[in-house]
Amino acid sequence: MMFSPVMTRLRKITVSDKMQDGYSYVLTEPMGEGFAIDFKPFYTPREMLEMGVFEGCYMTDCRAEFPADWFERARINPQPDEKLNQFGVKSRQSLAVWREKGWIYGPDPRGWFQWYCRYFMGRRIDDIDRKQIGRWKGFARHAGQVRANCYPGDVFCRPRQRQALLQWSYDPFI
Repeated sequence: MMFSPVMTRLRKITVSDKMQDGYSYVLTEPMGEGFAIDFKPFYTPREMLEMGVFEGCYMTDCRAEFPADWFERARINPQPDEKLNQFGVKSRQSLAVWREKGWIYGPDPRGWFQWYCRYFMGRRIDDIDRKQIGRWKGFARHAGQVRANCYPGDVFCRPRQRQALLQWSYDPFI
């Protein structure tokens, strides 16, 4: 394992929420640094939460795991509310569908965004990271569809697809 010279002490996170209890991981990279060379997300988790993702109901019970400042201006709510999304549209599928489709990997029962939050914080798990980064790269096709079907600057064109791009940390305002 390679450690950044900036980070002299590893930090262990223990999770206790509705979906995981007792799961622990170690942060081996400084927050927001040490990303794989082919992984360049457009937004931080904090920015995504502030802009409005997942109808606001994502991460309402697991805030203790993540930095408090991520939630200072986050658009969150215990019940799904599509008005909290950046584009004001319903754009997510249920966790049951994610599981059915095989989109949940490893120790992240909430899916890609939970993986990204933990990765951003500094957790690294090589095989899971490779798989999730591959999924992120595959999602770029949606940006291509927006570019091919919308006039530049028309943010009202394909709002569901734009919301999905935001939820995968791509620029939805392309």
